[in-house]
Amino acid sequence: MTATVTPPRAARRPGRRGGSHWWIHVVLGVGGFLMAFPFLWQIIMSLSTNAQVQSVTPTFWPVELQWQNYTQVFERLPFLSQLGTSVMVTVIRTIAQIVLCTLAGYAFARMRFRGRAVLLAIVLSILLVPSQVYLISQYQIVQGFGWLDTLMGIVAPGLFSAFGTFLMRTAFLNLPPELEEAARMDGANPFQTFWRIMLPLARPSISVLAITTVLWSWNELLWPLVVSTRAEDMPLAAGLATLSGDRTIDYPVLMAASLMAMAPVLIMFVVLQRRVMDGLASSGLK
Repeated sequence: MTATVTPPRAARRPGRRGGSHWWIHVVLGVGGFLMAFPFLWQIIMSLSTNAQVQSVTPTFWPVELQWQNYTQVFERLPFLSQLGTSVMVTVIRTIAQIVLCTLAGYAFARMRFRGRAVLLAIVLSILLVPSQVYLISQYQIVQGFGWLDTLMGIVAPGLFSAFGTFLMRTAFLNLPPELEEAARMDGANPFQTFWRIMLPLARPSISVLAITTVLWSWNELLWPLVVSTRAEDMPLAAGLATLSGDRTIDYPVLMAASLMAMAPVLIMFVVLQRRVMDGLASSGLK
């Protein structure tokens, strides 16, 4: 009696596993194109004339590329001055939030002191209130300090955030308490335990805090418009708003300025893409 050898399933049906999922790549490709299309359309608008942008029949590619739209940005705006202001605001706020929010988050997560629950509830209640509610109060405080039309006036409200405190508190709560006990047995004081043991383990959450602070500070619009009246003192997000006139809007110049404004953040994301993704995945932030 001859035994029949049954070939493996992969040998009987070659290529079925890889070929049956071609539609997934199609769906992902279409989805990626739809998400990238507004950015591509912005590039096309920045190289068109205002008449082509406002025409009833859309022009998907201009006949002649209008590179002068990018040079007009420097004529219509103090672009370099506003770029420097945006960089300074973003750097100062990011450093301040990393320092203050990590310290506050560690205190709320690991330290025991009187009134901790009440103080934490007050800090977290800020997340429930829209920032526009206390806009007038912030303006009066900044005005009282004489910080109108200054860099400090723009920076001050963003030096600390309830979201950053909550994020870092959650990160420190998820760390095992045995690490602190071991450090305490080795003679480390609370600050040494925080600086040498807990803080390095919270780097993914710190990366998320830095990323969100950079994006929020770079794109903030309302507060700089309220506290700054001179174009030279405004960051880029507020400066772009001044390109929109009451009657006419030069859309190609506005799109060119927007592309130039988002370029630093886009370059930063491309360079730090792996760290950004690792930080978001490790913290669980969506």
